[in-house]
Amino acid sequence: MMKRLLIVLLITALAAPLMFANGEAEQGGQAAAKSAEWPTRPIEVIVPAGPGGDTDVNSRILAKYLEKELGQPVVVVNVGGAGGSLGSRRVLDAKPDGNTILFFHPGLLLNKLLGLVDYSFQDYKLGGLAVLDETNAFVGSAKAPYKDMRDITEASRKNPESISFATEVGSFTHLHLLAYQQAAGVKLNIVDVGGAAAKTAALLGNQIDIIGTQYGLVSDYIKSGDFHALGVMSEKRNPSFPDVPTFKEMGYDVSFTKFFYYAFPKETPDSIVETFTAALKNVVNNPDYAAEAKKTLLVTATYMTPEDTYDFLSKQEAMYKSIMGK
Repeated sequence: MMKRLLIVLLITALAAPLMFANGEAEQGGQAAAKSAEWPTRPIEVIVPAGPGGDTDVNSRILAKYLEKELGQPVVVVNVGGAGGSLGSRRVLDAKPDGNTILFFHPGLLLNKLLGLVDYSFQDYKLGGLAVLDETNAFVGSAKAPYKDMRDITEASRKNPESISFATEVGSFTHLHLLAYQQAAGVKLNIVDVGGAAAKTAALLGNQIDIIGTQYGLVSDYIKSGDFHALGVMSEKRNPSFPDVPTFKEMGYDVSFTKFFYYAFPKETPDSIVETFTAALKNVVNNPDYAAEAKKTLLVTATYMTPEDTYDFLSKQEAMYKSIMGK
């Protein structure tokens, strides 16, 4: 009897690891199958900015085309505040099932460099870059006496901090201002009013002297005579608005490219990210999307793989550190 009991126990002991391994394999297989089927329900794209700004508008144009590629609704959710860190944190902490994706710009890098957060793009799994924007500009009221950035510099040297500049602390336009101040040797009065839409409203209401923004966002106000572009931070004049001088030709070595990319929670399965990346590539290479993005915001549809996006962001981060003296 004892001998039979020992044999049963031995067989059970030997079988247990095999059963456990089979269980693990079955669970792993189910997880792999589930990620391979992605997406099976609507996808949330978190935009760390309010509605009406360039990040929001770019994300919604892309979402319209991504829906056709992925076969599921792509829902843009605006989560503004704290320089965009509220939205980026939401994705960082989200379940890594591919259904919560970040759409952001240089603000993620700047939040870390400015000490607003303790994470950056390296803490996500990148999904690829989709848009480049060479229309970063400083814009003022058309009623003001300033024709371009040289007038701003002259006035600021005579009366430091007499000219107010609207931005959102920790944002890309904040970095633009820091770079201009260094290049021109002046100091403006920084006023944190919030995101792109709030800055435009502040300038319309004559509550501020200058805003940093994307030309395409305010082109209607420039055409109507309400706003005046003081300078664009590109390497050469933009053919879409050739009358606006670059900062460089006015004597300030300041040039920036804004970029927009997607990122997933770090533990998101590679198969999900690969499916999304393939869809994104198709969208960005779609002439209809490229034409709509150009017409709406004067931006350039530009696809980069996750690997190339990582290298690109790393180089941008190094440049920002240099400007900020980090």
